[in-house]
Amino acid sequence: MQNTKPTLSFWQIWNMSFGFMGIQFGWGLQMANMSSIYENLGAKPEEIPALWLAAPLTGLLVQPIIGYLSDRTWHKTLGRRRPYFLIGAILSSICLILMPNSSTLWMAAGLLWILDSSINISMEPFRAFVADNLTENQRAKGFAMQSFFIGLGATIASALPWIFTNWLNVSSISGKGQIADNVKWSFYIGAVAFLGAVIYTVFTSKEYPPSDLEIEDRKKEQSKGFGAGFKEIVRAIFSMPKRMKQLALIQFLTWPGLFLMWFFYTPTVAVEIFGGAPGTQEYTDGQNLAGLTYSFENIITFVFALALPILAQKFSMKWTHFICLILGGFGLLMINLVNSKSDVWMLFLIMGLVGIAWSSILSMPYAMLTGCLPQNKIGIYMGIFNFFIVLPEILASLFFGKIMEHWLDGSRMAAVTIGGVLIILAAFLTLRIKENE
Repeated sequence: MQNTKPTLSFWQIWNMSFGFMGIQFGWGLQMANMSSIYENLGAKPEEIPALWLAAPLTGLLVQPIIGYLSDRTWHKTLGRRRPYFLIGAILSSICLILMPNSSTLWMAAGLLWILDSSINISMEPFRAFVADNLTENQRAKGFAMQSFFIGLGATIASALPWIFTNWLNVSSISGKGQIADNVKWSFYIGAVAFLGAVIYTVFTSKEYPPSDLEIEDRKKEQSKGFGAGFKEIVRAIFSMPKRMKQLALIQFLTWPGLFLMWFFYTPTVAVEIFGGAPGTQEYTDGQNLAGLTYSFENIITFVFALALPILAQKFSMKWTHFICLILGGFGLLMINLVNSKSDVWMLFLIMGLVGIAWSSILSMPYAMLTGCLPQNKIGIYMGIFNFFIVLPEILASLFFGKIMEHWLDGSRMAAVTIGGVLIILAAFLTLRIKENE
């Protein structure tokens, strides 16, 4: 890779980040709808965390491997990271088409496993793509642009079931063991959007070719086989820079808070606020409204992303992230104030505050991280960094069902509240970071 990088224009950064909008169609649809899909297929509340377990287990394996491989890939047409964007997008789109046609609970869980693996193949190199192509001064802008497109994609994806029902008169009622038509068509549109957005980035962006020294090093490593790659991943884990360790702990608390929201927010609205049961009109109304508030959250995410580089420059990335996490955590605590359908306007306020936090979570930790990483190993370190996203999800999936059953009496709202507390704790850990180190 070249030692000096040119300053990229706004539209060049736009093009290289556009594919993230498609990736977020995959994430947004599953986050807003999977728990309800599971309940429609017969899952009990305490079973839902375990049904999400496949996804983080896959991410734990896929992310560092894809990061390692993409560091060492060079295709004469597609470059270093873009082959992975394209392969992951094709596989993800196939899964999005199949998912709403699941006939059993375990079919849906299996497809989620494959879908998450495929999304990770696309997403992991996207983080390194920004660090590869942008100077250190532009990286905050690059990650903020990714947040913008993530928010935009998730806004549309989360609102699709509501749009199909209220604008296009597509049925939102499902029979026992079936998925409603509005959810099916949302997943089909998501498949097309995912693939189309990634293809746009693949063919409108370029990458810097590796230097002669990098090519020589890659040949030596390839001759050693995959065992050498495994050893390098292990070495990288034990030699993480100090700032990366601090950020990893913040991620370790932030993401279980998010997972608890994704696991239980939609069922909370549908069951505990609207008073419905799976298959009833009240449940469907609550599910659709929850999707609409997810959409509002993501509108805030992509709008607020435009302000993040300005705030980070004025107040520092650390303080910007701290304030955003505090707002998001307290937002989730406010769900306890929503007691009936007459209070549902508060759900938009709650998810708006979460949207501010989400915008920062998608950009500030990565912007703070890349400045302390060796340039020729950004992909592998990005993969390792995501350990601290998937490990807490694994723990939540394995153990939170028991907590729901024995300590929370199945209260979905209590689970969302715990998520808010974890995010607030993560905010205070942010203050430990010394950005000038």
